[in-house]
Amino acid sequence: MYDLTVIIPTFKEEANIRTIITEVDAVFRKNALNGEILVVDDNSPDNTIAIVNELKGTKTNVNLLVRTSDHGLSQSVADGFLHASSEIFVVIDADMSHPPALIAKMYDEIRAGNDVVIGSRYMEGGGIKKWPLKRRIISLGATFLGRLLFPEITDPVSGFFAIRKNVVAQAQLKPRGYKILLEVLGKGVWEHDKEIPFEFSDREIGTSKLKIKTIIEYAQQVADITLYSFVHHQSAAWREWKKVFKFGIVGISGIVINQGVLVALKEYAGFSIPVASICAIQLAILNNFLWNDTWTFKSKGQPQRLSSRWQRLVAFEAVSLGGAVINFAILNAFVMFLAMDYQIANIIGILLGFIWNFFVNRRFTWVTKRT
Repeated sequence: MYDLTVIIPTFKEEANIRTIITEVDAVFRKNALNGEILVVDDNSPDNTIAIVNELKGTKTNVNLLVRTSDHGLSQSVADGFLHASSEIFVVIDADMSHPPALIAKMYDEIRAGNDVVIGSRYMEGGGIKKWPLKRRIISLGATFLGRLLFPEITDPVSGFFAIRKNVVAQAQLKPRGYKILLEVLGKGVWEHDKEIPFEFSDREIGTSKLKIKTIIEYAQQVADITLYSFVHHQSAAWREWKKVFKFGIVGISGIVINQGVLVALKEYAGFSIPVASICAIQLAILNNFLWNDTWTFKSKGQPQRLSSRWQRLVAFEAVSLGGAVINFAILNAFVMFLAMDYQIANIIGILLGFIWNFFVNRRFTWVTKRT
C-alpha cells in the first residue's frame, strides 16, 4: 500500500512525460513518501506509452493504465481513481504547468484532516504566467460559473488537487471535458477543504487541447451538477442551494414586513408616504439581516471574514441599497424604453435585485475566512 498516488492523465505527452515522472519521484524521495505514480494514457499514438514502459523498468512505483475508448482528460482521471493503490490521490498535469514540489504539502494537508486540497491560481499568492487573453477570459468565465456552486473556493476548476479516496468512492461521477475537480466537488462527499496558492505556467512544449466543445461540455457539467444536487442532498452543491432557498424565504418575509409596516404607518399612524416607506424598508432590511445572519448563513464554528455582527449589518445595508437601485433602474428602463407592463418589469427588477443581493452578500458579507 502506498502513502499516496499521483495521477497523471496523458495524451501525446512524449515531450513531457519523462520530466514530470522524474520530478514527482524526486518529491517522493526528498520527503520520504512511499508514493505511486499512475500514468493514465488515452492510447497515445506517439512515444508516450513507450517512455513510461521504459521508466517502469527502473522505477518500481510507476504504473501505467492505457485507455482505448471514451477518451478525455476527466475520464482518465476518474479511471485513475479506480485503479490507484492508495487512500490519497493527487492529480497533476503532465506538461509541468503545475509545480510537483507542492505535492508533499498537499499530502500533509490531507493528513491534517482536509478532504480536498486545491492548488489555486486565483487566491492571494497564486497566478498565471504566459497565458493569452482569450484563455484568461475563458478561464475566468469557467471559474465564475464554478464559484456559483462553491463560492468560498477560489479555483473550483483547477486541474491540480488532492483528495481522499472516500470522497469519490461512492460518487456517481459523469466525467466529461477538462474540469474533473468541479465534478468531484459537486458529486463527491466532503466537508473540509484547503486551498494552496501556486503560479500556473502554460505548457512550454506541446499544444493546448482546449476546444469549443470543451466549453459546451463544461456548461453541461454545471447544469448536471445542479440537477444532481437537487436529488442528492448529501452533496456540497446542495449546501449552497439551501442557502439560496433560505435567502429567498427570508426575502419574502421582508416583503411582508415592508408592506405591513408601510400600511400601518400610513393608515393608522398618519405618517407621510416617504417617511413611512423609509421606516418600512429599514425594518425589512433589519429583519432580513437578522434571519440571514442567524439562519441562512449561520457559521458552524468557522471564522467569518467580517467577524463583527455590526460590520455584517453595514455591509448588508450597502448591498441591499445596490439591490434597490437595480430594482428601480430595471423597472423604469423596461417601462420607458420597452413599453413593458410595470408589474412585469417590477418582478424582473425584484429577481435581478435578489440575484445581486444573494451573490454579493455571499461573497462579501457572509464568507468564511480562508487561511
